[in-house]
Amino acid sequence: MIELYFWPTPNGHKASIMLEETGLEYATHPVNILKGDQFDPRFLAISPNNRIPAIVDTDGPGGEAFSLFESGAILMYLAEKADMLWPRDTAARYRVTQWLMFQMGNVGPKFGECGHYKGYAPEPVPYSEDRYHKELLRLYGVMDKRLGENEYLADEYSIADIAVFPWMAPKVRELHEVDIHTFPNVARWYQRIDARPAVQRGLALLEDEMKIGDPDDAAREAFFGDSQFKKL
Repeated sequence: MIELYFWPTPNGHKASIMLEETGLEYATHPVNILKGDQFDPRFLAISPNNRIPAIVDTDGPGGEAFSLFESGAILMYLAEKADMLWPRDTAARYRVTQWLMFQMGNVGPKFGECGHYKGYAPEPVPYSEDRYHKELLRLYGVMDKRLGENEYLADEYSIADIAVFPWMAPKVRELHEVDIHTFPNVARWYQRIDARPAVQRGLALLEDEMKIGDPDDAAREAFFGDSQFKKL
């Protein structure tokens, strides 16, 4: 059983989509980052960088409970556990890995900074807005060129596509002020992945809770009290 510590953000959706794609059994524990759950010492025990997602595999290596943080590491772990979406062939595996690292080192940080300065900075910072928006558009261009040559970022649909996809959701693009149709190859790729049933299920995780409001304090305490923290 995979215990998923989750909130519906682009990084969180990487893990939820991956779990749906693999079919691995999992249970969801909401980490309400709006209320500061990510700073609870019990969560920090498995995610010392106070970021979601994190997982605990109750049947990890050697049959022991095993915790893991960082979304890229989680994708690789789940892919290896399920033996899918990360090829065994060395060359093919590293073609996937390089695009996964492209997301981790470029798309995530730069898109995140662009969104921060455009939507959350307490006062306008024109230089930073311009810098990160230009870099975001450059990265879109890199992907558009690649996706004009190949159906997916690597040879086939993989954890690299799952890593990038949530960062291009409609609400994220609206925040970033990007018209995805300016990059037609990216747009086709996005529509193809968005149509996958497992992707839709992963995106829907906690969707109802977000619509009706935050989980109440009793539910949040149950999340911590019933979790795998005590087993680590």
